[in-house]
Amino acid sequence: MNEDDTTNIDTNETAADAADENPFARLEGELERLKNEVLYAQAETQNVRRRLEKEKQDAQAYATTGFARDLLSVSDNLARALAAIPDSLREDEKMKPLVTGIEMTGKELETVFGRHGISKIEAMGAKLDPNRHQAIMEMEQDGAEPGTVVHEMQAGYMIKDRLLRPAMVGVAKAGAAGTKVDAQA
Repeated sequence: MNEDDTTNIDTNETAADAADENPFARLEGELERLKNEVLYAQAETQNVRRRLEKEKQDAQAYATTGFARDLLSVSDNLARALAAIPDSLREDEKMKPLVTGIEMTGKELETVFGRHGISKIEAMGAKLDPNRHQAIMEMEQDGAEPGTVVHEMQAGYMIKDRLLRPAMVGVAKAGAAGTKVDAQA
């Protein structure tokens, strides 16, 4: 064997080693890429699972929203019926059971609302909140700060942390009464 043959063999071995390393490097790179793809797919699956779980919880919590809105009109009519009964009839022995029955029905309806996360929005005296109140009119009101709820025409309700129905309110406006108070200050 001469020197050229040895060089030729070394070159062939080096080329073979390079060819062997190149497929391994290529396969390792491919393996790394596939590992990353699997990790991304697992992360996406977990995100989808979390999102679906939240949607399921929301659906359970707010499934009764439409039904609850329908019951609000029943509650309003019950409150109107109670308000329409004059004091003279409330004291009448024949009417007392009817009045008591209507009052008990109203209290039971409030209890059921509370059990299902439906709560009344306290509007009177509060600052107008467009997320909870619907201003129907402005009114001059002595001693009331402008933008304060001074009259409630219809009660508003929340179901858990969401608005079920805004309170329809009248708010104090800046006017002659407001300027007189300011002028005295």
